[in-house]
Amino acid sequence: MPPVEFTALLGFAAAMSFSPGPNTTLAATLGANHGLKPSLRFVFAVPFGWCLLLLLTAAGVGALVLAVPALRWAIKALGIGYLLWLALRLSRTGQLAQASGHGSAVPFWQGVGLQFINIKAWLLMVAVVAGWIVGHADAWQRLAVALPVMAFFALSSNLLYACVGALLRDWLAQGRRLLWFNRGMALLLVLTAAWMLVA
Repeated sequence: MPPVEFTALLGFAAAMSFSPGPNTTLAATLGANHGLKPSLRFVFAVPFGWCLLLLLTAAGVGALVLAVPALRWAIKALGIGYLLWLALRLSRTGQLAQASGHGSAVPFWQGVGLQFINIKAWLLMVAVVAGWIVGHADAWQRLAVALPVMAFFALSSNLLYACVGALLRDWLAQGRRLLWFNRGMALLLVLTAAWMLVA
């Protein structure tokens, strides 16, 4: 991959992975409610899920999702339903003890599975495959370059958001701050679900 294309891939991956979305919102929320260590399962699940999604997209599944409206709507419906369920659950959590009572953050495989119902992740992988991999003679080498790039940005962005959430943990434990933080994050999840509906 020429340096210019590689630089463009880095910029695109950084912009898409660090911008707010289901993953980053959930990572910050998990960090704030459960602390950094329990949220690491989710933080590591995201890049694993992204890599699987990128491989499937490169194999043609992404084109299938775009070509079959019913499949695209099924992914959207599952993703929106999951985000709204998370938002409802989150909006009712006002104390760290309550957050701990909901279980120890998000299990690894649930975090991986979230990527497959995250329309933003699908669109990202389709854009990477269409823009940097498909149609090039060195497509396999390009895929081998894109995989660690996407994994790095998925890991670093979600780790950053989880760390920010964890740093706010003690401050949020006072009074009703955690409740309002969780409601704000729940609102972000609802807005993300709305974006997914019209995307």
